[in-house]
Amino acid sequence: MNKMHGGMDHSKMHQGNDPHQGMSEHDHHAMMIADFKKRFYVVLALTIPIMMLSTMIQHFMGVNWQFTGSSYILFALSSVVFIYGGWPFLTGLANEVKAKNPGMMFLIGFAITVAYSYSVAIVFGLKGMDFFWELATLILIMLLGHWIEMRSVMGASNELELLVKLMPADAHMVMPDMVHDVKTETLKTNDIILVKPGEKVAADGIILEGESYLNESMLTGESKPVHKIKGDKVIAGSINGNGSFKVTVSHPAKESYLSQVVKLVDDAQKSKSQTQLLADTAAKWLTIIALVTGISTFLFWFLTGHPLSFAMERMVTVIVICCPHALGLAVPLVVAKSTALSAKNGLLIKKRNAFENSRKITTIVFDKTGTLTVGKFEVSKIVSLQKDLKENEIIRLASALEQKSEHPIATGILQKAKDLKLTIPQATNFKAISGKGVEATVDGKKILVVSPGYLKESKLAVPDGFSANDIETVVFVLIDKELAGYIALSDEIRPESAEAIKTLKEENIKSILLTGDNNKVAASVSKTLGMDSFIAEVLPHQKLEKIKKLQSKGEFVAMTGDGVNDAPALAQADIGIAVGSGSDIAAATAGIVLVNSNPKDIVSLILFGKATYRKMIQNLVWATGYNVIALPLAAGVLFNQGIVLSPAVGAALMTVSTVVVAINASMLKVKT
Repeated sequence: MNKMHGGMDHSKMHQGNDPHQGMSEHDHHAMMIADFKKRFYVVLALTIPIMMLSTMIQHFMGVNWQFTGSSYILFALSSVVFIYGGWPFLTGLANEVKAKNPGMMFLIGFAITVAYSYSVAIVFGLKGMDFFWELATLILIMLLGHWIEMRSVMGASNELELLVKLMPADAHMVMPDMVHDVKTETLKTNDIILVKPGEKVAADGIILEGESYLNESMLTGESKPVHKIKGDKVIAGSINGNGSFKVTVSHPAKESYLSQVVKLVDDAQKSKSQTQLLADTAAKWLTIIALVTGISTFLFWFLTGHPLSFAMERMVTVIVICCPHALGLAVPLVVAKSTALSAKNGLLIKKRNAFENSRKITTIVFDKTGTLTVGKFEVSKIVSLQKDLKENEIIRLASALEQKSEHPIATGILQKAKDLKLTIPQATNFKAISGKGVEATVDGKKILVVSPGYLKESKLAVPDGFSANDIETVVFVLIDKELAGYIALSDEIRPESAEAIKTLKEENIKSILLTGDNNKVAASVSKTLGMDSFIAEVLPHQKLEKIKKLQSKGEFVAMTGDGVNDAPALAQADIGIAVGSGSDIAAATAGIVLVNSNPKDIVSLILFGKATYRKMIQNLVWATGYNVIALPLAAGVLFNQGIVLSPAVGAALMTVSTVVVAINASMLKVKT
């Protein structure tokens, strides 16, 4: 966020990775709000007698409460208001002068000092009418504006605080003879912790024993509790249901998923966006315009024969009206709010500009497995092509090769071996054939598990009677270079995918399927979901070329992928969206990380990016438009028509403008 309140930077919420470190900054912020609140009430109490003693107000009310020394009481009360109420602005002015960077505080400080000095001169003999009641109401409204504004800023930062507070302070560490409570930040890799019913999980890890349902909604946006059993990953900060379980800690607290999220959100809130730079430039210019216009206004009215008091009043009003608070807040508030809201909904913004540019997307390239489909391949068919070879043997040999792989197809084959209660043999001389399959030696035989593409390349004939339906993926098993059989697997399309593609169509965004899978499967999935087109049988390194080709046609391309083999393509795309990468956030080359692999999240992201941009533009238009209209009125352009703004009305308008901007930013929502 840009500098506000006398050089104070609200955004410095959390430094470093430690979620507990940012607390003092938060407390400091809360103290500042309390301070403004106290000053506001003290000034409010003093403003009432000041107004009662003011000759202008008495004239207006048709009374005369003047008495000997009343002007000195007025002077004394106003001095307290000026020094105590105006203190934040006066110190702000000093700081900005020191930094040679005059801004909002300089303008307010300058305006109240001019008003006060002139009024004091009146008390001590100068002819004219004092400004004390305007000074008091001006400071009162300024304090109120700042108080409301800081609360809005804090509201945006509070979302981040909520993420920080998700991390429990203590954990139950399991020792050989007892369970011992320790501080969360002392946990190390491979420690074992116990999570009791209703508690928050203290560290990322793998369930060692026990099972439960976990609520991860605050971290991933997934509203349904997720069933976790032995061997499943758990995320620090998720809330346990009614089971209890033990967890093997996978890394220290400061490397946990949650700490990384907090750091990401914080960095994104601090990073300047293009719109922010525009607002900063506008605020800088407004400050210069305010000073030049203010002084010119004073000289114009004074030199055309108007009283000194009138010329002073015009100058003070112009300078107050011009304080670019609304402009200074227009973008930072939206940035802070959107980044924190995104994090709570499982959309992690690493590069601010990627998020802001999401409104320009014309084409989204989807990596099929795990995004549009469930990503769980199940064996749907096992066919042996050798008389004496049983189907179970094909699965047994294939699973020996696949136990080293993380690929969804491998997982499907291993699951089938488990279901059939087969003993998986050891594989040696293991070798991956890039994008085509794997080979290894099992029981002294050379075994290959390969894609249909490998058969084509090796000029091996596809077996007679071979058929696979459109949505099946087939791998062939070769024993000592002889075709032994094949395994067909199918991956279910996610129920949310069709809806996501439909919404993209409504937004005039093309959806393209990019997959290493065969043409038939790709065509079937693409047709079922109503996508614009598909590109199939693509090897990881070719994905990059396909993205470049789309860009050369003038498309603004977003790419979704799982961040590992898709890294080059994600980096090449205008916007890279890594999907379902859980704890590996930092590793991805993407600008945005979606915690869940749900395609609806991608749509949410784009709609939210558009909404965020709209809010920024609305705020900028409001903040600058308000100044364009109010400034000439303050300078007295319509003086001859009887329209003149007093400094207090000027301050009220400025506060209203600031509050409108703050409220508008706080109304930002994520559509899910």
